[in-house]
Formats: sequence, structure tokens, C-alpha cells
Amino acid sequence: MSKVWLITGCSTGFGRELAKNVLSAGNKAVVTARNIDDVKDIIGGNEDNSIAVKLDVTKPAEIAAAVKAAVEKFGRIDVLVNNAGIGYFGAIEESEDEAVRKMFEINVFGLAKMTQEVLPIMRSQKSGHIINIASIGGLRSFPAVGFYNATKYAVDGLSEALAKETSHLGIKVTII
Repeated sequence: MSKVWLITGCSTGFGRELAKNVLSAGNKAVVTARNIDDVKDIIGGNEDNSIAVKLDVTKPAEIAAAVKAAVEKFGRIDVLVNNAGIGYFGAIEESEDEAVRKMFEINVFGLAKMTQEVLPIMRSQKSGHIINIASIGGLRSFPAVGFYNATKYAVDGLSEALAKETSHLGIKVTII
């Protein structure tokens, strides 16, 4: 049986390539991006097995709508990939508060809200897999990216706790 994947941040990079691979492997994909025009080429020719959904993970209404669209189209969500994220370069002393807060909103709070929205579905299915994209920067800190490191340490810590909270429910958590 094919699985239904909901992947955040598919306009570029890892999310984009993952969405293509998920579909080529015969699975179903909810391909998200802040601008769905950026991902229409991914779902082209795969309309039965995929859907493009507008999603900014800092907007709770868009998170709820994306999850609802996934369930309406496919009836379930088997895998959530929290891939949306941004980086920020700057010494801690010199970093701009607005840019740092935006990064935390996307990298940490957006990931957390996506997870909170999908968990009830996975719990009712008694199965699921949440994949959180972290970084070596969540295991080891580097100069000029201290705040980025902080977001990725947060992702690691949240993911480890979540794995302990959900393992008995049949829900797996993986940090990449």
C-alpha cells in the first residue's frame, strides 16, 4: 500500500527532491510551498497521487487548511516531513531581532504547529511517521550561526521528547 506524505517546504532543495522521489516510488504526496506555482511542475502528470497546497508554516490557518486538504484528498496522512526552514548568518551580538524571531517562527514554532495539527490524525490511525529535518547545527555549534544552531537544537530536543510521547501510539519520530 502506498503511503501519504505531507511535506513542507517543497519549492526548493531537499523538500522538492523528496517530493519527486516520493511520487516516483509510487506514494502519494501533499506538496506544499508558500507559492504553489513553485511546485506545480512536481505534481504535473501525478494529479491522482498528489496535490499542491499553499502553506506558510507561520500561519496556523494555512497549516489547518493544508492538513484538511490532505485528509480530504487521500483520507489519511502517513508521513509528515517538517522540512520548511530558513537560515540566518550573524554573530549573536550583531543579529537582528526581527530576522532571528522569523527564523524561530519557521524552524521551531512552525514545525511544532504542523506536528500538533497532524498528531490527532496519526493517533486515530494508530500509525504514522514524523520526520523532522534538523542539522549538524543542532548537535554542534558554529560561529556566526548561533541563533540558527539554537533553532536546530530546539528541533532535536522537541523531536526526542515527541518520540517518547508517541512511540506507544504507533507513531515514529525521526530526526534528519
